[in-house]
Amino acid sequence: MNHGPALKAAVIGSGNIGTDLMIKMLRSGRGLEIAAMVGIDPASDGLARARGLGVPTTAKGVEGLIALPGFDDIRIVFDATSAGAHVANARALAPYRKQLIDLTPAALGPFVVPAVNLEEHVDADDLNMVTCGGQATIPVVAAVARTAPVRYAEIVASIASRSAGPGTRANIDEFTRTTATAIESVGGAERGKAVIVLNPAEPALIMRDTVFCLVDAPDPQVRERIAEAVERMVADVSAYVPGYRLKQPVQITTTMNDSVSTLVGERPVTHQVTVLLEVEGAGDYLPAYAGNLDIMTSAALRVGELIAARTPQETR
Repeated sequence: MNHGPALKAAVIGSGNIGTDLMIKMLRSGRGLEIAAMVGIDPASDGLARARGLGVPTTAKGVEGLIALPGFDDIRIVFDATSAGAHVANARALAPYRKQLIDLTPAALGPFVVPAVNLEEHVDADDLNMVTCGGQATIPVVAAVARTAPVRYAEIVASIASRSAGPGTRANIDEFTRTTATAIESVGGAERGKAVIVLNPAEPALIMRDTVFCLVDAPDPQVRERIAEAVERMVADVSAYVPGYRLKQPVQITTTMNDSVSTLVGERPVTHQVTVLLEVEGAGDYLPAYAGNLDIMTSAALRVGELIAARTPQETR
């Protein structure tokens, strides 16, 4: 437990993700204090809720944040806007030496997936939270890659259409590129591919993710080690995303066929690993089916909490 003054943080973006993050931060009690909620729509529900909870607000965007009386005391800025907006926000905040936690696919700073590589980047100026699909699936790819070489990894993130707001829809191209790149650079796959599906079913379905890996591992015992590694990783992620779980046991088959050859070339592949995941939201502000949004805010909060834990009391 943290003692003494909390590390002050602001949230830019008063939509679903920013509002959920604000509520999570208020409930956290782990060294972070929400010092400002920033939006551009004075009538947004997020700004109204923030005011009702006693959180300072501005509807004038990043320039309004900079003008707030307590701005100098803010150490962390969470950006829950869009990829394009984050570029502008980062540029505007650069002179003020704030640490940014980016919940958009802008990818200006290093990719961060808390269960995989948070310790490596906790001091970075701008930490990028990849995408919802990346937060859900990259831990699994990394677990497999730590056990056996992953020649190819493909992920499919299926989310409820109702949980995909304007920001998500505007960033679909960035989602696929950013997630695929992070599957390789963070997950450890030789090649990565990402697909997102907006499911219009009613009632809305909980987020589902499929991870498919092709691995080189002639050791017959590797199947058991891969399954154990994935199960441990799922437990690690569920420590900060309680609704994150395996939908069924890890599936591992040994085969080599023409379709696999097309994906990975001529070198042999000994195992295909398929992992089916489900992510249920905590229901803090968003509905339970919106696990795609909940995993982003939960992961970002985890990063902020670690930064707070690492910051000496005398420098807060």
